[in-house]
Amino acid sequence: MPAELNENHLLIIEDDQGRTERPLINPAYSIGRDKKCDIRLFSQFVSRHHATLVRLPRKNSTLGFYYRIIDGDPKGKPSSNGLMINGRKVASHDLRNEDEIIFGPHVRAIYYLLKNSQPLAQTDASEYDITLINPGRMIEDEEDF
Repeated sequence: MPAELNENHLLIIEDDQGRTERPLINPAYSIGRDKKCDIRLFSQFVSRHHATLVRLPRKNSTLGFYYRIIDGDPKGKPSSNGLMINGRKVASHDLRNEDEIIFGPHVRAIYYLLKNSQPLAQTDASEYDITLINPGRMIEDEEDF
């Protein structure tokens, strides 16, 4: 039975306002302090347009995609503090499960790629043994106790 790959991309963000979860489904996201950013970070150490996330198709596969994070705004202007991924300063990085992204002091995100396989075939309801209980019968039975 063929299987369809089901992926969920998630970013857990910690900044000056606490912790938030952000599912990733769009082709691109702007990340930064500016109110117009798709993913807003709350910290004075974050640039107004700190980074960009871009969704790209996986090579050698018709299923799935990945996200690349790029330092700076879409025009190529780098952020003031740069990006650190897993402890290394980078200009861009193809995100992998559990990568830690540091935007500045006390501002970080963890990227999660959650995968599971779902069967494509529909299941037939006759495969399940379902016993229905008449609600009126239950009331009668309760009175007997």
